Amino acid sequence: MSSQSQVPAREATPSADRAPSIPQISIGDPGPLGLAGFAMTTFVLSVFNANLLNQGLLTVVLPLALFYGGLAQLLAGMWEFRKGNTFGALAFASYGAFWLSYYWFVHVIAAGLQPAGEVHKAVGLFLLVWTIFTAYMTIASMRTSGAVLAVFVALTLAFLFLCIGAFAATDPSKSGWTHVGGWLGLITAVLAWYASFAAVTNATWGRTVMPTWPLAGAGATPRTRTVPAAS
Repeated sequence: MSSQSQVPAREATPSADRAPSIPQISIGDPGPLGLAGFAMTTFVLSVFNANLLNQGLLTVVLPLALFYGGLAQLLAGMWEFRKGNTFGALAFASYGAFWLSYYWFVHVIAAGLQPAGEVHKAVGLFLLVWTIFTAYMTIASMRTSGAVLAVFVALTLAFLFLCIGAFAATDPSKSGWTHVGGWLGLITAVLAWYASFAAVTNATWGRTVMPTWPLAGAGATPRTRTVPAAS
């Protein structure tokens, strides 16, 4: 008999069309958390902007601004990035940062600003840039749902009135513009609470219990150009 060398069989390697599947990690919807954190913190601050409670109690909003409106909402934004929701990620991460920066401004920065008689202008500038941001996010929200669009329309108006009130008066808390902005903030908070309530209820019940009124083109994937391969 002729002797033949034993050649070990090669392990089968997956071909391009039989690549091993990677299990997808599913996470819950972070939207209700982000909306709830935003709504609660906005509601508490707006009570003071509307002049419904003594301004001496205003610092009660700071723990909410730091942990719920700030940190929790920022985390919701990061989870929206994980889910591939660009709008939700930008909105929650940005407004989470808004509340964190508000906490830092009130707790650390405001007392050291000089001259003291022009601090209201710094507040006005702070509110102005957030008005601009919220205005263009309102345009983007027209492809989400009626519930979310209503939140952004009301929030844009609230920021606008608060901004005018800050520039118009040395003490913005006594300005009628600020008081109107406070009431608009309360409306914004209620609308955001509704959107959060609807989202978590519909997800938990597994069906539409509370309407959110999806708008035309909501969730549509942007078109991409196909580049022909080089021959």
